[in-house]
Amino acid sequence: MTLYGIPTCDTCKKAQKALANEGHAVTFRDVRMNPLSEAEIAEFVTEFGPAIINRQSTTWRSLSDFLRESEPEAQLAAQPTLMKRPVIRGPQGLTLGWTAEVMAGYGL
Repeated sequence: MTLYGIPTCDTCKKAQKALANEGHAVTFRDVRMNPLSEAEIAEFVTEFGPAIINRQSTTWRSLSDFLRESEPEAQLAAQPTLMKRPVIRGPQGLTLGWTAEVMAGYGL
């Protein structure tokens, strides 16, 4: 499974550690160092819609008005750290965040 996020995100760290402790083989993908492709961005936006954008982040607050009004695809292409984290690609497909529901889906 692949966990998409950034290494400084506490939620990504918790998710990665919990999944590994449960025996899942987790590959971490730093979206800052290895940005999402256009196809991956399109897939994530199709799956999660505007929920893929973290509008609570300092990155969001620092965006220009033009970029705030742009489509999620343009926002993620310009600022990969706007992605709500983590996105996990696992046997169940794609999941967003590290909620109780997501954890239960991975047997945690």
